[in-house]
This record gives sequence, structure tokens and C-alpha cells, in this order.
Amino acid sequence: MQISRMSRLAGLALGVLLVLGGTAAAQQATRPASFAPLAKELTPAVVNISTTKEVEGPESPFSQLPEGHPLRRFFDEFMGPQQRQSRKMSSLGSGFIIDDSGFIVTNHHVVKQATDVTVILHDDTRLQADIVGSDPKTDLAVLKVDTERDLTAVSWGDSEAAQVGDWTLAIGNPFGLGGSVTAGIISARGRDINAGPYSRFIQTDTAINRGNSGGPLFNMDGEVIGVNTAILSPSGGSVGVGFALPSRVARPIVAELRRTGDVVRGWLGVTVQPVTQKLAEGLELPQEDGAIIGSVAEGGPAARAGLESGDVIVAMDGEPVRDSSQLAWRVSQTDPGETVDVTIYRNGERRIVSVELGRLDEDGGEASARADAEQAARALGVKLAAPEPQVLEEFDLPRGVRGAVVVSVMRGGPAASRGIRPGDVIARVGRQEVRGPEDVYGYVAEALKQGADGIVALIRRDGRAQFVSLPLADPERRGG
Repeated sequence: MQISRMSRLAGLALGVLLVLGGTAAAQQATRPASFAPLAKELTPAVVNISTTKEVEGPESPFSQLPEGHPLRRFFDEFMGPQQRQSRKMSSLGSGFIIDDSGFIVTNHHVVKQATDVTVILHDDTRLQADIVGSDPKTDLAVLKVDTERDLTAVSWGDSEAAQVGDWTLAIGNPFGLGGSVTAGIISARGRDINAGPYSRFIQTDTAINRGNSGGPLFNMDGEVIGVNTAILSPSGGSVGVGFALPSRVARPIVAELRRTGDVVRGWLGVTVQPVTQKLAEGLELPQEDGAIIGSVAEGGPAARAGLESGDVIVAMDGEPVRDSSQLAWRVSQTDPGETVDVTIYRNGERRIVSVELGRLDEDGGEASARADAEQAARALGVKLAAPEPQVLEEFDLPRGVRGAVVVSVMRGGPAASRGIRPGDVIARVGRQEVRGPEDVYGYVAEALKQGADGIVALIRRDGRAQFVSLPLADPERRGG
């Protein structure tokens, strides 16, 4: 009896070992024996990009404090007035060839304001490049080089087919070293890193560092499934948290930039925020999906169609709207002049409203301002909202609050490093009183243009107020 039981246990153990062994063998079979063949094939299509731009010298954030402030007096007394001087600044990034006629994809922030762009091929051949087009909203740019050399081009892959856990390969120019290959896996999909309304990123642990910006993220078929754009790092170096713009987003934008040098987007004329559980309960919504309209641009498409602040958009042309980012993307991919059916909830009732979309950079006249706002949000590492009733309720703020409400803070970003948290209210920036997010974004955008590395803001929290010196993220921290 005992022997029979022992035999059964031994057989069971052997079966478990066989299963585990089979699983291990299957896992081993899915791992590439070497990335060398793929790296050898793809490296000639990846380029290094060197740019030169002229910028004004920085101004200390202390000089923005009110007259008489102790820190301002200390700065003026011991440091003296700062004189702004124009200087040339060089930067490095990466790119990849998408057509053997010389078209190259990179990041907008790699070539922004560049007066000279040089493309360096894998064999160190240097070619002058022209900027065909650039799109700040998705941080993409297309370059063109003219050469009689044979160029190696790569093709786009399907980022939607990529799964968490899939192997990926990145090739780029980290720290100016050139031709560096790193491998890893997809860590997550659909990441929101406060990089504008159109971008949910692929997160990867493939090592991405400064200089990798604009380089390709490949799948194991050698196809580009992402454009390496940003890193999350307290030190500025890779900690295994990198972000790539999915090819689903990049491919149509690159095609339009290549064709016309510009991107034409539909415009709805609203500001929106996502629906949270608390807001869904307070507004008596049957679901937590959708986008709440915070404000409606006067004379814009939404206003002409009768949409109002407080309406909750839950579908567009019959397709559900998951959140504010998805709404922004779908509107941007719809041609101006087209009429769309927007499904909303208003006062507990479901309605369908037809809206003829406008053109973002014409009807709204806001393309540049919105680009500045997105850049400013990234530089601060926060998302801001107007003190609308829904926002005040969400963060238990009293009515009558004036300023810009912090609704989210990027982990590891500049604002987080100074203890800023959701629910804080930015009441002033420098000497300027804040009436809404646009005041903060505009101020920061101007500070960035002038080369400032920080601003001073008056933060209100729990009935108290204090000045805080907020650093501004270096665009290089984005990975390139």
C-alpha cells in the first residue's frame, strides 16, 4: 500500500517536472539566440542627428520674485543683475530612414529651432539635412537629405499587435556614442506621461538615454513599432523606464508631414477632462468612461452646435469615447469640415448632437498656443485645470478659488520634486496673477523660449500660500 502510494507520488512529481521542463523549453525557444543578425540588418537605417541653435542666456528664477522678497534681495545684492546674451547650443539625437530617397524621421524636440541640422550615417558620412515638417503635438519631425549613396530604409510595423512582454530592440545615439543597440521588452502600453492630448506611449525597459530621442523601437521582425521619445528618470540616465510613440500614431503624422510639411487637424473647440468615479457619482452618470467638457470656445464648432460646459461626451459617430485623450485623438484624425455625431449626457439625459468640425490652426487660432501649453505641461510635470465646479468638487476645494488647479503630477518630474500634489492651486507665476491654466502655460512657454531653467510660483494649499521655486525639465531629459 505504502509502495503504491509512493509510486503515485513519484509519478506525479515526474509529471510536474516534465511540464515545467516543457514550459522552460518553450520559453527558451521564444528567446532569440542572438540579436546580432537583426542589429546588423537594421543599424545602417539608423542615423545620428547633430543640431545647432541659438538661444538666449538663462535668467535666475529668483529674479522673478516680487520686489522686496528676501530671496530676491539676496540675489540682487550678491549676484547682481543678469545680462541675457545669445549663444549657440549644440544637441544630439537619433533618427531613422523610412525611404531610400532620403526621408528621415526624428523627434520635433531634437530639431526644434535648429539653424543647422547634420545627419550622420552609420559609416560616419555627414550629410546636411532640411526640415521637411515638424509637429510639436506628437513630437515628430521629418528630415530630407540629398545623396547619391545607397541608403537603407526600414518599414513601419503594427504597434497595436505588440503585446506586453514582447521583445524589442532600440538603436540610437545615446550620449553621442552612436550606433548603440539595446534590447528589452514592452513593459506596458497606453501610458499617459503628460506629453499632449494625442499620445499614449509604449513603455519599455529597453535602455533609452539622452541622445536616443527620435530613434526607432523595433519588433523582432525588424519593423518600427515606436519612435523613442522620453525617459522617466530621477538621474537623467536610463532606469529601465522608457517611452516610445506608437507607430499607429506616428505613421499617419509622418506621412502628412512628408506630403505637405504640416499636419491638419479637426477642431471641436472644447477643453475636456476625464470622468472619474467621484465625478460619475456626482453627475449621476451610468458609466465612468467619457470626457467632461470644462469650457467651450466662443464661436467654435462645439458652441455653434450647442454643446455646453458640463456635458459629458461618451461617443463619437457611434464609437465609445473612453477618455479625454481618445476624444482628442479621434477629433484630430477627422478632417475639418466633416460633420460628426457626438453623444453626450446632459442633466442625466442622453443626447446626440451633430457638430461640423473646424480646423484647429485656423478656426481656433490656437495651434501655437496649444503646442506651447503641451510643452509647458511637460516642463513642469503637471496637468492643470480651470477651477470649474466639477474640478473643485473632485479635490474638495472651496468655491471662489482662483488660479490653476493641479489635477495630476508626473512621477519623478519637476513639480513632484518640490512636493506639488493634485489639489494644489497655482495662484501666481512670477509677478503675474493666474486666472487659469493658460496663464501658467503661457508664462512657462515664454520662460522656456528665453532659456530659463526655473520659475517661481505661489502655491495655495489648505488655506495657506507659499512661494515655490519650480525647476523646468530640460528637453534633453526626454531622451534626446
